[in-house]
Amino acid sequence: MIRRPSRPVRVLSSALAVGALLTTAACSDDGGEDVSQAGAVARQTSTASPTTTLTEDGARTALITAADIEDDWTQVKDSEVAGWHDSLLIGQADVDDFLTGKTDAADCQRLLDGLYTDELLGKPSGASALRGFQQGDSRLLYQVAAYERTDPQEALAWLKTLPQECDEFTVTGNGGGDRTVQVIETTLPKEGDDRVGLRVTIKGTADGEPTTLTEDVAAVRVGADAITVTAGGLDGGQQDSVDAAVKLGTQRLNDVLAGKSPAATPSEIE
Repeated sequence: MIRRPSRPVRVLSSALAVGALLTTAACSDDGGEDVSQAGAVARQTSTASPTTTLTEDGARTALITAADIEDDWTQVKDSEVAGWHDSLLIGQADVDDFLTGKTDAADCQRLLDGLYTDELLGKPSGASALRGFQQGDSRLLYQVAAYERTDPQEALAWLKTLPQECDEFTVTGNGGGDRTVQVIETTLPKEGDDRVGLRVTIKGTADGEPTTLTEDVAAVRVGADAITVTAGGLDGGQQDSVDAAVKLGTQRLNDVLAGKSPAATPSEIE
């Protein structure tokens, strides 16, 4: 691995962009007519603010269904999802792989631990709900959660640094075997107030045979709430399904927060 210093995080505030648009609109015409029209455009293009606090029932209603991600995904029982903890994620990040030693190693360890415990954005401070799907040897886990007493934006900003800080590192497993972890950035549909996509690849051995676990990861913030998606397995990543979950799942969450029933997906209507 080629070591290089981490680069600063660049977090773009959507509120700043909207504020700039409104300022431009106010200066465009002192007669009033164009100002009101530009303001209407700004209101239409900005993200609608949630009007309802997310409840446990609301979180469950905002969960996606198999129809939302299509393909051959089938929903599994909640009791089965509780046991979805891949042993390849268990291990200790090697401090020697990082220029800043323990600091970067701790960030990469936090990623592995978050994927293993299903708390990638930290422990929810409010309502939360999980749903799992399976397709062959691949799994997809979808979570909706409230973080009103914590800061989901801080967690998203941290995730955005990982393709640089944790681009490639070594993990030593409990049995002493080493694994190579790679983290790259992926592109997500432009949903929610902010978002980040990652692909995490872990190469090691299982039963004495070379094994590669690939997880496509997405986190999308909607106000103080967020959705997280992880999908993949030993057969590779599932980026298309993650994109579908992000697009339709964010719409479902926005509907719930606005006090509306989520719209049926096209496949449900057909």
